[in-house]
Order: sequence, then C-alpha cells, then structure tokens
Amino acid sequence: MRGVSLWRAEEIAAACGGAAKGSWEASAVTFDSREVEFGSLFIALKGERADGHDYVPRALEAGATGVLVSRGNQLNSVVVDDTTAALEALGRAGRERLAPIARVIGVTGSVGKTGTKEALAAALARGLPGEARAVHRSVKSYNNHTGVPLSLARCPADARFAVLEMGMNHAGELAALTKLVRPHVAIVTAIAAAHRAFFSSEEAIADAKGEIFRGLVPNGTAILPEDSPHRDRLRTAAEPYAEQVWTFGRGRGATVRAREVVASPNGGSLVTATLPGADLTFSISQPGEHWVSNALAVVAAVAAAGGDLAAAGLALAELPGLKGRGERHRVALPDGGELLLIDESYNANPGSMAATLKVLGDEPAARRIAVLGAMREMGEESDCYHAELAGPVARAQVSLAVLVGPEMAPLARALRPDVATLHVRDAAEAEAALAKEVRAGDVLLVKGSNGVGLSKVVDAMLRPAGAGAGSVA
Repeated sequence: MRGVSLWRAEEIAAACGGAAKGSWEASAVTFDSREVEFGSLFIALKGERADGHDYVPRALEAGATGVLVSRGNQLNSVVVDDTTAALEALGRAGRERLAPIARVIGVTGSVGKTGTKEALAAALARGLPGEARAVHRSVKSYNNHTGVPLSLARCPADARFAVLEMGMNHAGELAALTKLVRPHVAIVTAIAAAHRAFFSSEEAIADAKGEIFRGLVPNGTAILPEDSPHRDRLRTAAEPYAEQVWTFGRGRGATVRAREVVASPNGGSLVTATLPGADLTFSISQPGEHWVSNALAVVAAVAAAGGDLAAAGLALAELPGLKGRGERHRVALPDGGELLLIDESYNANPGSMAATLKVLGDEPAARRIAVLGAMREMGEESDCYHAELAGPVARAQVSLAVLVGPEMAPLARALRPDVATLHVRDAAEAEAALAKEVRAGDVLLVKGSNGVGLSKVVDAMLRPAGAGAGSVA
C-alpha cells in the first residue's frame, strides 16, 4: 500500500527547475533502484561507474510512480538539466518547507556519529509516542554530498525533529553540507585520526569537523566534547555562529556532565548527569566508555532541541545494537555451546579500534578473539597507526588475533608473543580460519574498515550450520 505523499510532481518540478510530465505523487525518494518501493520517486544520478538512467525501467517495474531524469520520454517524470543538482535542490526545498516549530539537528564526528544519530532519533521519538512521522533521520550512513540532500528530500513536511548525519573526508565538504541542513543544533561527537590520508594533522581534522557550525541558524546551539584535546579549537570554530556553545563529558567544565558512571550487570552503564537546570539518571544499554560519551551528546541535544529528557533516558536504556556498529549475536556452534559475536564490521580508525577492543576486554570470556581488518585512508603514518593497536589488543587480553589485509603487517610484528596471531590476506581467508578456531565460550570481535569486507565474516558466522562452506553458526 502506498505511503503518505511526500512530493507531488509539480512540487518537484518547482523545486528543481524542471518540467513535469504527468500528474503523480511520490511517497518515498531514492537514487538506488534496489531501494525502490511502490510509490517511490527514483532519481537517475550519473556516477563515475554507473548511470542511473540505465536503471529507470527497473525502477518503474519495481513500483516507482515517477522519475527525475535529464533525458528520456517517460510519462511520469520531471526532466531537468542535471539530476545531481536537482537532488540538491530538492533537498534544499525539503529543508525549507519544514514548519517553524521543527528542530533540525546535525551530527558529525570522526567516530560515533551514526550511533549518536540513531540514539538521538530514538530519544526524540520516545518523547512523541504515536507520531510516526514526527522524527525523521538519515538512514544507513547517507551522510555525503548525495546522501544528505537525499535525507532532506525524504523528510516529511510535518516532521517535528530531523536528525541528519554529515560526514567528510576533505576540508570544505562539511561547510557545504551544513548550509543545506541549516541545523538548529550541531554536534561534533569526537575527533580522531579518521581519513588521516587527506589531512596534515589531527588538528586539521578538527578544523574540518568544526565546519558544521557554519550552517547553524540564528540562536543555534553548538555541542562539542569537553574531554577532547581539541575542545578549544572546536569552541573557536563554533563561537562565531552559535548563540550558545555546550560541551559534554566527564570534565568539571562540561555543560552536560557525567557526575557518576557505574557499570551495569548487563554490560551497559548507569549514568548520573548534570545539565543546565536539571539532573538526570539514566541507563545505557550499549557497553563501553564511548557509548557514555555518545549518550551525553544525545542528552545535550535533546535538551537543546526542547525534547523530553525523561523519555530520552528510557530510549537510551532500550537502544538495540546497530548492524556493523556493535550489534551482538549469540551464535550456536555445530559441536554444541555458543559464542558471543560483536559485529563492528562497518568501519575502523585508531580511536574506534581502541574503544571497541576495550569493550572486548571488559567482556567475561573463556577466550577473546579479535578479527581486525585494516584501517583505510590512514596516509603515510598508516604503519604506525596499525602497530600502535598492539597496546589495546594486549590490554584486552586477546588470546587470538586474526589480522586481515596487508596493512596489518605492522601490527602482526608488534604483537606480544603470548597473543596467537593469524595474518590473512582477505575476509575469505579470515572466515576459513575462524571456522577451524572458534569454540564455545569465546567472545569474538569483528572490526575493520568497510572496504575490507568483514561483514561477510559476520554473515558466515550467522549462517545456519550446513548452509554453505565456512559456516560456523
């Protein structure tokens, strides 16, 4: 059944400066033909490796009610000169039509932005029960020059909150994205050596992340990490654009401060936080110090955006793990018993590696196994960054390290002799190695940059026994 209308053909044409053919409405928007559902607008983008116009027939067969194209003669279409520019224009129109009461929150950071975005959307929605369209968020990691305008184009006009993730790997990218989003609240979660190949220093990364504050609307709020060595740099970036600058963390100067953090028996944390004019005690379902930081950023944003703080606390206690970003699975083994699989396969940089290895080390286990994929885009210091993971691996008391990719050679050399090490070429070899190595009672962490493909290792672990070669679940 078709969903509630997002756009009419004439509205799309007006936003994009195009010519509408036919009278139709769209209840969804996508530029990926695999995501088309009944009622979708399909935007035919032309990329380096593929041209979306070639997938128009497939999109129409899948149920698209209209297409945004620069060529062709489809009846239900809007024809423009440039579909990429039209997507941006549609995103801008999506932002402009939001009601004055709506609050838009932008999220960026070297680590934690997707988890924080998901947690923040859940926290805001918990305070608005029964209002299905009230909180809109970016899906997946649609956070770049096409993902951000797509997320805005998908935003219902009657949304009460919109939570938009913004990413970058070069200076100047966030400055452009934040001007599209025009957030009322802008968050930087953390600064770490992500995409280091494209920046001269970590300070340069902080400067690029600080660009998010340039798009703040008048009276906007900047939220940044109190405990970061780059706090003052980020504050300097925020002050010309923000009416107020809030910080979050454990430091005494934090606007939203964790006064007490106690580990929960279920692996999460119980936090007592002080906010402007209020105290809040809440649980976090997700384990790890990094999730305490993420949760404080969420609480700060909810307060700044006028959300329900008590409901936010409940949402943080109920937050499920995210696929590729900490999702946990109990995996039954063919010979009996089970192991715990921690899926962190989506991304990796030195900061997130250290954080998740600490989570692994805190987990009770017969053995701890770490499948670690290469950290991509680390630049000239890549060998050093990989070798330095030896410390977090040792502190986590890892029994077996399965290292994936040639970039992991420095870590293989740096690990202590008491850590059994397998250095393999790719995800397929890691999958085969694990099939022989895992046993009941193990806790298994799988983490690496997305391009290494360790999600295939996770999928193999979760495949029913006997369903294919290499399956151990």
